Amino acid sequence: MKKGIIFSTIAILLFAIPAEAQCAMCRAVLESEESNTMAKGINNGIMYLMIFPYLLVGGIGYMIYRNRQKNKAQDNS
Repeated sequence: MKKGIIFSTIAILLFAIPAEAQCAMCRAVLESEESNTMAKGINNGIMYLMIFPYLLVGGIGYMIYRNRQKNKAQDNS
């Protein structure tokens, strides 16, 4: 089971597809600009802000997993 989870995690990280994360209004304003430096900065900022909810959910999931494993070990002994 652990090998499957590790393999899945590695596969997801290696085969991630880059995405442009802009709302329709931001995209319209930024496309009117000739240089795309501002648009790239906005995209990077959005992607940076998106990582925190995933880290929080992952951390909570890990804590639940760890507590369940600890409880199983205590029940077996």
